[in-house]
Amino acid sequence: MADVLVLRALRGQARTLNLNGRRLQRVPGAVCSLSLLASLQLKSNALCQLPAEVTELRNLTVLNLGNNQFVKVPNELKSLQSLQTLHMFGNRITEIPACVFDGLQNLKSLNLNNNLIESLPAEIQKLQSLEKLSINHNCLHNIPKELCILQNLCELHLGNNQLETLPEQIGYLSNLKELRIYRNNLCSLPEGLRRLRKLKVLDVAGNQIQAFPSRMHEIPLQELYCEENPLLIKEPVSAIQDEEILSLKEITARFVLSHLQNGSSQLLRGQITYYPDARRLLSSRNVCALCGKWFLDMWLECVKFVDVKKKKWKMKTSNNLQLLPVKILLCSYQCFNQRHSDIFGVAVQ
Repeated sequence: MADVLVLRALRGQARTLNLNGRRLQRVPGAVCSLSLLASLQLKSNALCQLPAEVTELRNLTVLNLGNNQFVKVPNELKSLQSLQTLHMFGNRITEIPACVFDGLQNLKSLNLNNNLIESLPAEIQKLQSLEKLSINHNCLHNIPKELCILQNLCELHLGNNQLETLPEQIGYLSNLKELRIYRNNLCSLPEGLRRLRKLKVLDVAGNQIQAFPSRMHEIPLQELYCEENPLLIKEPVSAIQDEEILSLKEITARFVLSHLQNGSSQLLRGQITYYPDARRLLSSRNVCALCGKWFLDMWLECVKFVDVKKKKWKMKTSNNLQLLPVKILLCSYQCFNQRHSDIFGVAVQ
């Protein structure tokens, strides 16, 4: 029956061909003669490789290889330079050759759900047209920071993996509107997340998160899902802390940062330009939420509870979420002891 469909397509110079569920173990050779083909559906077969001749399908924009038996993403795909949508969900993929991304500069949507992928190659940064990436239900332990270079990415789906951290550079995904990282092993979210000013949907349900990054509540989210996380709860306990002893590195950094912040030493500002390592170190500074002074390391982590049910949010959230714990960074115990009544330290049990 598949051969009949291919013959009809050849006679009619077809632009679309649907061979879904035909129990194919190989792609019929004649398919690669359909030079005008724009959409090829090969879902739910028994394919484990593509013929070399598939590179002749230069007008192909949609390719569906879902629910087959591929164990790696085929190298032949790199020659399909017109490809915009690629489905490879429901296979047995453990490997993604780095060279595959070389010719996919026009790819906009990539679906790799329900595979066995443990890592992504850094070369994924070559997919500069990518708008939607879905890798749910895999075995990812981390994602490369190079992924964060994809400036056109609007949707990122990483649910049901084994992620323990996200790269700080995720804040560079300036056009990201939807981020779903539910059911992973995340204990925290990177501070860079707060830079995602176009983010509308965030799903972090089923992780190990206790508090959200500072200024997270300033992101104009429309939907936030965070159920099944051990979020901090508001149970005030009085506490006073003695002043800490700063390290020499921290004392020096705060001295320099103070002069840079106040603009009181042009000489110091000029000298810093000759020391790229020092400049890079100081660029990672934090800002005290209370006194506004710069400091090098996050010296004391507190939380502020934001009422997500206020009308100004107009956001869909997990049913039982009332107060969202958001991290607040303080530079010292002196600031901690003088903090506002709505800032709380984190009790260690």
